[in-house]
Amino acid sequence: MLRVADAEASARRYSQLGFAVEWRHQFEPGFPLYLGLRQDQNWLHLSEHTGDAQPDTLLYLYVPDIDAVAQMLGVAGIDDMPWGRDIEVRDPDGNRLRIGTPCKI
Repeated sequence: MLRVADAEASARRYSQLGFAVEWRHQFEPGFPLYLGLRQDQNWLHLSEHTGDAQPDTLLYLYVPDIDAVAQMLGVAGIDDMPWGRDIEVRDPDGNRLRIGTPCKI
């Protein structure tokens, strides 16, 4: 779960990584929005509720092609790590995303 200021804007950003909104929840108009996003077997919850998650959360996402994702996000350097190749970016709310392709064993 990630704390976000604008769930719809964040959902658009995560759609670049293949996530799509599966459902929305809001108790009534004007209340914080809570979204469930899905990418294959991966789920991500975005919440505008201030008590749901802390700012500066770190999330690690595996993708099949880190080179394509890095290019799409405008990241020049990809780090070679023992577990695979990855990059780190921040979402619009300051949450840290490490995105990588696992190494082949």
